[in-house]
Amino acid sequence: QAAKSARTVVIAGIPDGLLHDDVMTDILMIHFQMSKNNGGDVEEVVYPTMKKGVAYVTFEDQEVVESVLKKDEHRLEDKRLSRYYPLKVTRYCENVSSFIICLVVLLL
Repeated sequence: QAAKSARTVVIAGIPDGLLHDDVMTDILMIHFQMSKNNGGDVEEVVYPTMKKGVAYVTFEDQEVVESVLKKDEHRLEDKRLSRYYPLKVTRYCENVSSFIICLVVLLL
């Protein structure tokens, strides 16, 4: 099984304070499981985090990470939101704090 950091993406642009954290976590999980969003089985969603409007989504399969990253635009849409919100999806490795972890993963 691939290292957890290699199966994780960073999501930015989440509307902060609109909904309860548990509800937003569910919305994010649903979004990233949908095939129309190039998603797949989600292992874990970490939200909220230390950074406002940021979540970490870990997939069960590393291939899903590649698929999600290829999608041009992720729009967070749900009937509980008044409008859609564009999301920025990046590799967990691009996060400076995990740079060393990513180097180790790449070397394995």
